[in-house]
Amino acid sequence: MALRLLGHIELPAHRADGGFDHADIHPPTDRLYVAHTINDSLDVIDCAHDRYVESMPGLAAVAGALASEARGLVFTTNRGENTVSVFAPGAERDAFKIAVGVKPNGVAFDPGRGILIAANVGDPAIPDSCSVSVVDIGRRERIAEIKVPGRTRWAIYDAALETFFVNIMSPARIVAIGTRNPTRIARELEVPAEGPHGLDLDAASGRLLCACDAGVLLAIDAASGRVLADVALSSTPDVIFLHPQTGHLYVAIGDPGVIDVIDIGTMRRKEVVPTERGAHTLALDRKRSKIYAFLPQSHRAAVFVDGA
Repeated sequence: MALRLLGHIELPAHRADGGFDHADIHPPTDRLYVAHTINDSLDVIDCAHDRYVESMPGLAAVAGALASEARGLVFTTNRGENTVSVFAPGAERDAFKIAVGVKPNGVAFDPGRGILIAANVGDPAIPDSCSVSVVDIGRRERIAEIKVPGRTRWAIYDAALETFFVNIMSPARIVAIGTRNPTRIARELEVPAEGPHGLDLDAASGRLLCACDAGVLLAIDAASGRVLADVALSSTPDVIFLHPQTGHLYVAIGDPGVIDVIDIGTMRRKEVVPTERGAHTLALDRKRSKIYAFLPQSHRAAVFVDGA
């Protein structure tokens, strides 16, 4: 077994039916930030001691969280108010917000240029509201709005190609936006499986790792768009994280509530680890090889360590 359960961290109770969404870790401060969507807040965990620290309120329907070690910043997407938030770890109360498109969810950042994108899921009642907002963090303003062909999912930044990649649910594809001209779609990669959802990058091989609603993980060459390999998953996936040092990809699957551990070297499923029904999101502490699975029914984080 690769993953071993270390214990649980109690988090604030839900204020209504719902739960958690995306999470990320700022390694220098060992602060883990998880979107507690139903509470309109960001819960903070101390990864060094595996304890709950505090919650950052006032983030309406917060959905995405992303930390930039290079810039010492954390970003959130706030679906309930069509904004992104920006703050430094430890100075959460000094956060500022920038208006973006309709219902922002996925988020990615180019630290060299200080360009952030928010992938907006849109609203069926609002025409052309599926879009990607491009934000200049230094200027604290949105500089472009790019229409995309369908509902967005997650987004990542590929530094080698200087490109943002954004999953589109339907039609199934990944859109690429170059950071040198972040005002348009540079190209589209067709995905031969229903519902591209979780997305990560294997920088060493230049592969996009795309987990699809069809219950399959695809390895796609980021430069050419060619599908290189695939592996079956336990069920419909959501959040994924790659640990480059171990070569393990962790796939959160809410129903029935498991983590699929994928060896990206062999592109085979190594094990299936139970979590809790509805646990569709996780975070990865690469320094300590720890995985945090967020459990909506018991409002806790399950902490695992990967013994590789």
